[in-house]
Parts: sequence; C-alpha cells; structure tokens
Amino acid sequence: MAYRAVIVGASGLIGRNLVNTLLLTHDYSEVISISRKKLPVHSGKLKQVIAEFDDVEAYEEYITGRALFCCLGSTRAKTPDKKEYYKIDHDHPVKLAEIALKNGVEQFHLVSSIGADVNSSNFYLKMKGETEEDIKKVGLKALCIYRPSFLVGERTESRQMERLAIKFMLLISPLLVGPFRKFRSIHAKDVAKAMYKTSLKPREGVYIYSSEQIKKRA
Repeated sequence: MAYRAVIVGASGLIGRNLVNTLLLTHDYSEVISISRKKLPVHSGKLKQVIAEFDDVEAYEEYITGRALFCCLGSTRAKTPDKKEYYKIDHDHPVKLAEIALKNGVEQFHLVSSIGADVNSSNFYLKMKGETEEDIKKVGLKALCIYRPSFLVGERTESRQMERLAIKFMLLISPLLVGPFRKFRSIHAKDVAKAMYKTSLKPREGVYIYSSEQIKKRA
C-alpha cells in the first residue's frame, strides 16, 4: 500500500533531504511539500505548495494522509526577534498538529532538538521543550519526536561561521565517547531516513528518539 506524505518546512536542511528520500521510495505515492521557496526538484508524485507559514489555515486542505513531517525551524541569525522565532518554532508546529488531528492524519513527525526541556534556562531549548509538550496535549494518534544533535549537510544558505562549526564538529565527533557520545554530529540525511523508516510502521502514542537512536534507525 502506498501512502501520502506532507512535509512542512521542505526547503530546510532536513526537509529537503526528506523530500528526496520519500521520492525515491515506493512506499509513498504522493508527496506534498509545503515551503516558502520552490524546490529544484521534479517528480510526478511531488506537489509543491508555496506558502507563508503565518497563515497555516491557507494550506489546511493539503494536510491529510498517512504522515505529516514537521521540519519547521529557524535560527537566531535568521530570526533575531524572539517573538517571531517563537512563532516559527512553537506556534506554527502546534497549529499544524491541531489541523492534523482534525483532518485525520495518522502520524505526526516533529523535528525537535537534543536537550529540549521546558525547564531549561536556555531560550532555544526551553522553546523546543514547550513545543513538544504543547503538541503532546493536542492528542494526536501517533506523535514521533526526533531530537538530533548538531546537524551537518549541504545547506542552501551557508555562512562562514556555520561552515567552520560543521568542520569542527566533524573533527571532534569521533572523540566524543561515553556520556558525550550523544553530542556527536548527525547528518541530515540520516535524520530524514530515520523519519521515513519510522513512518512505515502503524503507531499509537508518543515516541521520542535521541540523536543516537536516530542514527540506529537510519
């Protein structure tokens, strides 16, 4: 049986890899990508929806099918205003979860972050923790949360500091052992593969995958 998938935030690092991953499989016959920018990808089973995430209801009709993959996320460099940052990383995903529940989507897959914690003193980690908790409250049939560590991969917008950070993480990752192993960098392709493979099994309840568990599932 072939499924329908919806990817929101498809132009981001994980989103782009997920689109490519799903298009190469026979498990998904239809892939809906929702993003602010058109992807340089052509496939008979891909439908691209260009949308501004501020108006989630505008693309509500497309949020149906087997699985919704929420890959939304910004950075402080792109979004220095904390209120706007919170809207992108918290408010929009929660609204998507509510629409997914209403439209009968079977599974909701959320990209979060290592260290996500509602009690954290760090703005980013606290925001990610609040996003997870508020989506749990929606009451979805199946919620899969992925907490990757430092992401590596080909970015469409690469800054010098980001490139240096990636090189540094790739260099020190093999040295991170024992309790520090969980901080090893992870490739966006592996996160995408893990999300795809996880979506194939019928599920109910809440599942949380650490960065190490994501690598094992890839």
